[in-house]
Amino acid sequence: MWEARAVTGRGGELLEWARAQTLAREPVRRELLRAPQDRVLVITWWEAADLAADLPELPEPAADLITRPVHRWRFESVS
Repeated sequence: MWEARAVTGRGGELLEWARAQTLAREPVRRELLRAPQDRVLVITWWEAADLAADLPELPEPAADLITRPVHRWRFESVS
């Protein structure tokens, strides 16, 4: 999961930036979401043996587009 907060009023630009990013390989599924305060969330699903697998990540956007460094988390399905 990748989450970033855009500079006020630039959430749409950050969303389009995230949408345009390509990864070294395609995930099983990729979903983009937006939230209040110009936040953008990208969730990707991968076929991987464990959380430590070497998987492609979205990069950091340009510093003038975001208010803080990107947050990244990895989760695994337990159901």
